[in-house]
Amino acid sequence: MKLTSLTVLPTVVATCAAFTSPTTQRLSTKLSSTHPSQDEPSTRRDILQKTIALPILATALTLDPQSSSATLASAQDQSNKFAPEFVQSYPDFVKSDEGWQYKDVTVGTGDVVLEVGDRAVFDWSGYTIGYFGRPFEAKGGPQGGAFDKDLDYSRTVIGSGTVVPGLEKGLMSMKPGGVRQIIVPYGPLSYPAEDLEHNNVGPKPTSFSGQRALNFVLENPRVDRTLLFNVKLVRIDKANGKGGFIRG
Repeated sequence: MKLTSLTVLPTVVATCAAFTSPTTQRLSTKLSSTHPSQDEPSTRRDILQKTIALPILATALTLDPQSSSATLASAQDQSNKFAPEFVQSYPDFVKSDEGWQYKDVTVGTGDVVLEVGDRAVFDWSGYTIGYFGRPFEAKGGPQGGAFDKDLDYSRTVIGSGTVVPGLEKGLMSMKPGGVRQIIVPYGPLSYPAEDLEHNNVGPKPTSFSGQRALNFVLENPRVDRTLLFNVKLVRIDKANGKGGFIRG
């Protein structure tokens, strides 16, 4: 019987080992994952290092001339939306070297010319000519007749930057009494994108609906954002050199 017991004991031990071995292996594996050896790379450490490396890689790409060229090309492609082939052309208007266009309805008279520092007194109406010709300022529009409400006129000091550059340039070569249509393309010659209330750079539409109609076009890159101003130069107030003006 003793011999039999001794013979069975190794079998029982082997059987117990077979049941306990998976548990022991799992525990060993768990301990290994909790305390990785220094010879094996840590997954968490790898992820952290790669995360830190991403901004460095992005900076390198930004400084890469080829990457910068690609970015510039993309910006140029975006600006092509407003290239001449995208916007309408107006062959009956005279086009200036800067890009604004004009057509005189009535040529003004007199020897007085607008200079930097002078005050231009004018009446105006405006239309989104590139987008269905919708008015954003319409008071009947100047038709070349007399204007009898001086307080309703707009005013700007030439060189002050208080009206869109395209309009100011158009006023510069006008004479009192003249009526001119001025086409202003979207961009540096038009209303600035950062002043959608038009408090700094005018002329500002006098109604909320007019301002909304104007901004709808200015903020929409999918349409032709060219504007048309009908302008009558009522008079020129010359600067008196003392901060005031001599009424024209």
